[in-house]
Amino acid sequence: MACLSSSRLCARVQDQLMCQFGPKVRRQTVFVKLKPPGPSPLRIFGKTCQRVTTCGPACGSAGSGAVAGAARRLASSLQSTSTGSLPDYGKQIVDPYRLLEDDLNGIYEDIRSELERNTNQPELNTIATYYFDGQGKALRPMVAILMARAVNYHVYGENSALLPSQKQVAMISEMIHSASLIHDDVIDQSDFRRGKPSVNVLWNHKKVAMAGDFILAVASMMIARLRSDEVTLVLSQVVTDLVQGEFMQLGSKETENERFAHYLTKTYRKTASLIANSVKAVALLSGADESTSELAFQYGRNLGLSFQLVDDLLDFVSSAQCMGKPTAADLRLGLATAPVLFACEKYPELNPMIMRRFQEAGDVEKAFELVHKSRGLEQTRFLARKHGLEAARLAHELADSPYQKGLVVTTDLVLNRIK
Repeated sequence: MACLSSSRLCARVQDQLMCQFGPKVRRQTVFVKLKPPGPSPLRIFGKTCQRVTTCGPACGSAGSGAVAGAARRLASSLQSTSTGSLPDYGKQIVDPYRLLEDDLNGIYEDIRSELERNTNQPELNTIATYYFDGQGKALRPMVAILMARAVNYHVYGENSALLPSQKQVAMISEMIHSASLIHDDVIDQSDFRRGKPSVNVLWNHKKVAMAGDFILAVASMMIARLRSDEVTLVLSQVVTDLVQGEFMQLGSKETENERFAHYLTKTYRKTASLIANSVKAVALLSGADESTSELAFQYGRNLGLSFQLVDDLLDFVSSAQCMGKPTAADLRLGLATAPVLFACEKYPELNPMIMRRFQEAGDVEKAFELVHKSRGLEQTRFLARKHGLEAARLAHELADSPYQKGLVVTTDLVLNRIK
């Protein structure tokens, strides 16, 4: 068990569950010194992006200049946005996107066609397809197809093929994700998404909310066409988790232990559940046994948690240009993410700011500065890396194949992403 702070929070290395310190747990705790990884270039498929720790003009909200100034003053304290590569688990140089080029080719076109077939309202179709322009990372469909092929190989050997139903799950996962982005844009009143104006800016809120509902409705029809009760239950859980996670994000907890547990549960429901249940669904469709399906689920859960922890980290250390949306956005929305919660250990004055959701003048700027002064970013990297390590370990238990190696490489891509 590796301790993440001196008094309250701990991460269990073996199964990556977070826990609160109690008398029994404390006796088992082994303290380790957290050493931040050295700087390394962030490179994804040959593309690089310079790390910038300032908040650029695109931040565009009150107090952004002060936040940018704080970032510049504190830049020297942050060695790297990268969490560092994971140990070698039989990895080879595998580009998952190139490996799945044929499978992913046209996936956005297929989604747009599916939506268009189910409406005769041109404006509804325009709003619903706005984020399916091929500019996203397509992480969720990529991971779903990669797991499908890896499990098919694990169960049936090298002559196995991707099932049409498994590709449908990949499409469904991206549709549910995009519907959640649309609803988030309405709730958060976002101005930018993926480097362009959000749907919230271009259309009125009522139409945008209905477009999100429409995408979910079409995704539900696609789930029904899979004709698998078990898969229907698994994928329906995703929508239930998303709604509950959004509700949880609207509230906070009084004590620090409860607050971190609340944050982790919210993070699982809003982000990790979709990845975990999607990869479990493709494993079930392959005819995999219960243990293999659970392995797929746990891989997705850990990958999803790692992804969100890195996202929370990038909100403090990346530039708005690289992110495609304003940085320090979570603080401005009143959200206390992992870097802030870890920073509370050293700076308890953050606690009242969290409870009032950073609404008083100067709260955002002060919290931003205190996070950089603390070990909050370092501890968030540590936890993200531990979840990535667990995902890589689980992937290594599948039969050796290019797709299994791709799953391991994907954990590195998630940890070292720039947006």
